Amino acid sequence: MVIEQEIRAQAEAAKAASYRLAALRTDARNKALCAMADALMAHRDKILHENAADVEDAKTSGMRASYLDRLRLDEARITSMAEGLRLTAALPDPLGREDYSVRRPNGLEIRRMHVPLGVVGIIYEARPNVTADAIGLCLKSGNAVLLRGGSDALRSNLAIAEVLSRAAYAAGIPQGAIQLLAMKERAAVDVMTHLTGLLDVIIPRGGAGLIRRIVESSTVPVIETGAGVCHIYVDCAADIPMALRIVENAKVSRPSVCNAAETLLVHEKIAEDFLPQMAQLLHADGVELRGCPKTCAILSSIAAASEEDWSTEYGDLILSIRMVTDMEEAIAHINQYNTGHSETIVTNDIRAAHDFQQRVDASTVYVNASTRFTDGFEFGFGAEIGISTQKLHVRGPMGLDALTSTKYLVYGEGQIRENAPAKATK
Repeated sequence: MVIEQEIRAQAEAAKAASYRLAALRTDARNKALCAMADALMAHRDKILHENAADVEDAKTSGMRASYLDRLRLDEARITSMAEGLRLTAALPDPLGREDYSVRRPNGLEIRRMHVPLGVVGIIYEARPNVTADAIGLCLKSGNAVLLRGGSDALRSNLAIAEVLSRAAYAAGIPQGAIQLLAMKERAAVDVMTHLTGLLDVIIPRGGAGLIRRIVESSTVPVIETGAGVCHIYVDCAADIPMALRIVENAKVSRPSVCNAAETLLVHEKIAEDFLPQMAQLLHADGVELRGCPKTCAILSSIAAASEEDWSTEYGDLILSIRMVTDMEEAIAHINQYNTGHSETIVTNDIRAAHDFQQRVDASTVYVNASTRFTDGFEFGFGAEIGISTQKLHVRGPMGLDALTSTKYLVYGEGQIRENAPAKATK
């Protein structure tokens, strides 16, 4: 199969490069990232041209507006991509750091050191900025990378990868360390997920369907990332104007991303006051509201929410609303329907806030802030490789540390392990 041969050849090149990349000095990797940032800005017209062609094709195919927003690049987004590379270069090197050291009674000295994973495979949809973020984070952490972006963004991804790889190699990054699959065939994903021995991990970024398909079929270890059914709970002790700002931001600022809010939970004691204000605000933003029976009794013009709504990641200007009797009911709802991504409580009750944070099962739990902050850049990571919603081996926004493993270094002076004498048996 031609596709399989091509992909395997690229993976083999990445594997070979990974050994040389792991030994590259910190300053060499940082120099390459800064050169890549400069190259993005120098070639932004080319990237924007290719992206415009992708966007036009997506419009013709009927892609909805929220997904077009994820696909579209502009000067500001390219500048942000370049700034992310520079910030990543400025971060401490995650490699070589020792987090365990012991001298055993037999004289052995044992140290544990952080090392690269090796070759990181990333499968993602629509968002071409991921191409730059992923390459930057992988190179900084000493990993080679094999990328398979969405077919809708193929021109954009190819342009970005070409610009970055040329700059990286010129700056001393080993040839082959950056690989992008230049093919639209869905079979490419199946090939990638079975490159055992060549890929050390696969990180999928996209909708729930894509992630589930990869998790269920891959023979390569997978870090499961973020479908985001994110909730905001407005407590009875909430500051109403603050709650309105947070809900609007979490739903409206970028509805297509995984950290956007999908469900709003409102304490019944403030519902009569809060819900009409919230509905007026979000209707002006074009948001469709769907509510439980108690919510619909107050907001008579909105549609009824179905059971399916509570577990749906809309990725669009749609919000489901449920009125709850207390925080216990809110927490129970969240832990039943969430995806382990990001959850928020809006309250001035510090005890309720602490209780909520302790009992909600998610990677990131906020008090009085929008879920939209769950992001590597906002967390000070420079960029992110994705939002892990699992518990092994990383959770939440994945920066440099998430792309490392450990190695034990053991120093001896001729020690050998003696077999313990067998106990006499009667």
